[in-house]
Amino acid sequence: MYYLLSSPNPESRFIEIECTFLNIETEYLEIQLPAWRPGRYELQHFAKNIQRFGVFNNKGKPLTFRKITKDRWRVQTESATEIIVRYNYHANTQNAGSSYVSTEFWYINPVNLCVYADEFLNERCTLQLAIPDTYQIACGLQQTTPKTLSAQDYYELVDSPLIASETLQHRTYQVQDTMFYVWMQGNIKPNWEQIITDFQKFSAAQIAVMGSFPEPEYHFLNLILPTPYYHGVEHRHSTMVVLGPDDEGDDLYLDLLGVSSHELFHAWNIIRIRPKELLPYDFTKENYFSTCFVAEGVTTYYGDLFLRRSGVFNNEGYFRELQAYMKRHFENSRYAQLSLVESSWDLWLDGYEKGIPQRKVSVYHKGALAALILDLTIRKMHRHKRSLDDVMYTLWQRFGIPFVGYTLEDYQEIVEEIAGEALPWYWNDCILSNIPLENHLNNTLSWVGLQMITLADGTVQLQELENEDAFLEREKWLNGNI
Repeated sequence: MYYLLSSPNPESRFIEIECTFLNIETEYLEIQLPAWRPGRYELQHFAKNIQRFGVFNNKGKPLTFRKITKDRWRVQTESATEIIVRYNYHANTQNAGSSYVSTEFWYINPVNLCVYADEFLNERCTLQLAIPDTYQIACGLQQTTPKTLSAQDYYELVDSPLIASETLQHRTYQVQDTMFYVWMQGNIKPNWEQIITDFQKFSAAQIAVMGSFPEPEYHFLNLILPTPYYHGVEHRHSTMVVLGPDDEGDDLYLDLLGVSSHELFHAWNIIRIRPKELLPYDFTKENYFSTCFVAEGVTTYYGDLFLRRSGVFNNEGYFRELQAYMKRHFENSRYAQLSLVESSWDLWLDGYEKGIPQRKVSVYHKGALAALILDLTIRKMHRHKRSLDDVMYTLWQRFGIPFVGYTLEDYQEIVEEIAGEALPWYWNDCILSNIPLENHLNNTLSWVGLQMITLADGTVQLQELENEDAFLEREKWLNGNI
């Protein structure tokens, strides 16, 4: 598939798309636009942003088509072996999963606006951008010419956001065999020395645990806004991050560190270590799965922990982040009715909305606390010689590297293999039921000299206990001594 993107009038926020299909041998071709995007498990109906749509043969003759679903068109090929689809897309949203065009820069998530046909999903894709000669392109895809990108198939194409502008800033660093790129778009003067030092530290810490990195290159794409914002999305060889405001100083940098470490761990956990139900992605409908508490909860736990292990955060900085998601869970959904497994499944229903009171839990916040309980439980059982690190490393070796999907049962079996015994209380109380986590959390935290307390007004605080032995265990945990 060949795509040409242009925007003759970027102030209109419309992108003109031309998609060419070659070597067609069927009487009709069904054209699909994704209904959702990887990294956010809800239907987003991108077709609502298409204003006009037409299909032509290679001589420019219009072909007959009709819409058969909200985002699928059936085209009568009339013996044409080459079909060109021309349409436009309103790109006017600046979050980490959308697209935006202006006179200053382009920000494109191909999954929003690139159509496909089932027969061509596994064929090479070419993406050409009609951008000014002075623009740079920040993207994880191979750049074959200054304005052309190449993907091995449609799945890679739509997992590769890009920023194109004249004002892009970037620096690089290397860890083992992987080259990392940090890109910045916005009104910001980055402290590159600090950024590269800190990013190299947490990247090296993650790779040390997982043993190898999935890609030879990785790109941190950062769009910095003048208004408050915090959003990141994981991709195959990049992450897209939108942050603001651009004058926030230290707080903005802390946000950058937190979201970047989190998204980098996704390069293993969900991009490659992927639930079986998501292999391959079906972009036409919901892809229900019950293990988002592993994909997002474990990643949330490790995102902050790796900042502490690598020395980017001190204890105070890490405990501040730990307390933050304790507060978000216990103050908002301590007595929620749905379990982590049920809330994972219901992401497709209302997982990203506040919803009615005490119905669901956050797979991010409660999932991270469940991961903490599991990590400290295994560490205590084996005096730090085994941990959740071993679980994730084993998942990477058995499911990530061969790229075969795992199930909830696979995750449970690996956890119990590393633990050396069954953990029925953990699965029942922390994962499969709505029993509040407080008792299990405090039982495990006390071993490392910490305690969560609930004040009379319902707010939550994390406290350190005076216990020398527990302090030593805490330092082993926080430093990753296994």
